[in-house]
This record gives sequence, C-alpha cells and structure tokens, in this order.
Amino acid sequence: MYCTQCGTPRPDGVTVCPACGKPAQQFGGTYQPPPPMTQQMQQQYGTYGAPVPPVAIPNYLVQAILVTLCCCLPGGVVAIVFASQVNTKLAAGDVAGAMESSRNAKMWCWIGFGGGLLVAIGYGVLVGIAGIGGALKS
Repeated sequence: MYCTQCGTPRPDGVTVCPACGKPAQQFGGTYQPPPPMTQQMQQQYGTYGAPVPPVAIPNYLVQAILVTLCCCLPGGVVAIVFASQVNTKLAAGDVAGAMESSRNAKMWCWIGFGGGLLVAIGYGVLVGIAGIGGALKS
C-alpha cells in the first residue's frame, strides 16, 4: 500500500506512515498507482489528461491547384507538393512541420500568382504595342 499523504510505499496493516508520520487510512483494497502515460496517450489526452483539441492548419491545396491551372505551372506544382505534405505531417503528429509546409504552400501560391500576373501584364503590353504599331502603319 501507499501513504495517502506522501505517496511512499508502506507495509500493509501499518497505522502510521514510517516516512512522514501521518496516520494511515485503511481502505478495503490495496492501492495500485496508475500506469504511466504512453506517448500516444499524451498526444490524445495531453500531459494532464485533458483531451487535446484537433489542430486546424490550412493546407492551401485548392489555391495551389487553381494557381497551377490558371497562373503559373512551375510555382503551382511546388505549392501542390507543400500543400500535400500538411495533412501527412499533421497525422504523424509533426505540428511544427505541418505549419512550415502550410507557410511554404501559401508562399508558393502567391509566387505563382504573382508570376502569372506578371506574364499576363507583359503579354498585354506586347499586344498593345503591336496593336499601336500596326495602327500607325496603316
């Protein structure tokens, strides 16, 4: 049995704890300490037994696909790769890695969008210059 005051083991039938000197309470059975928490239990219930809320980290997969189809193929593909890593790392319990992949996916979505926008503006300028040049010839 264990002392209810200091937690040290004590022999059965003892009325005073030999470690702290407090009167020992008598119970019907013997006290068995709970087993230590496994790492899986700590991930599921937290260190102190409270349920851990699920972490919501955006993966930007939809945005990455749209950037790939509409704006910039190379930047969009890189964004898709990072976006696909978010849920995998989160399922493995790597929250920091999932957050980093999420930030990288967002960054590459913006890079792809900006690159596509620059190409579209450049194309519009070239078409405008060609149109003005053609109008001046006639």
